[in-house]
Amino acid sequence: MSPWRTAFADRCGRCRRLTAALPTRVVGPYEGRLRDVLHAFKYDGRRSLASTLAALLRDQAADVLAGADLIVPVPLHTARRRQRGFNQARDLAAGLGLPMLAALRRTRATGPQASLAAGARRRNVRGAFALAPASRWSPATWRLSRRARVARTADAIADRVIVLVDDVVTTGATLDACARVLRAAGAAEVRAVTAARAVLGRRR
Repeated sequence: MSPWRTAFADRCGRCRRLTAALPTRVVGPYEGRLRDVLHAFKYDGRRSLASTLAALLRDQAADVLAGADLIVPVPLHTARRRQRGFNQARDLAAGLGLPMLAALRRTRATGPQASLAAGARRRNVRGAFALAPASRWSPATWRLSRRARVARTADAIADRVIVLVDDVVTTGATLDACARVLRAAGAAEVRAVTAARAVLGRRR
């Protein structure tokens, strides 16, 4: 067994289900070595670590990934993505071995979740996500209006089993907000995987 798996694999029995409505799996708690790796990946731009983290997710979340049709990364707001240079959730999603669809967009910039209590986190992300239009650069969509391209995205997720991907979860407010949009658009089922679970109130 790899040192990564021995370090994290048995540490998250309490994290196996964050909510009854959204089955969620994580690699482990956001502390120690896992925290260091995620920090380097997310804030130091060490994007090569995504493959290591994705391998851990494939191992720990095999039951959630099984039978899924699509992977959907939790989006960053355009300004945040431009500042960071990449979306860490998308990098993780790319290594999970299932078709990936950027089906969601942030409709507005939200304040940092880390310093908020559970209720404030839910309010912070309420209405902050919507379906993203299908890429205009696709030969099949480049002539379509934005509205028609959003409809293409809805068609792509209708009746599908979707797995949301993010790097860290605390209360699950962001994942729940994303899941609501996907269900409203016709997804048959929504699940989620994240690399770590943070403790509410602890700095990320």
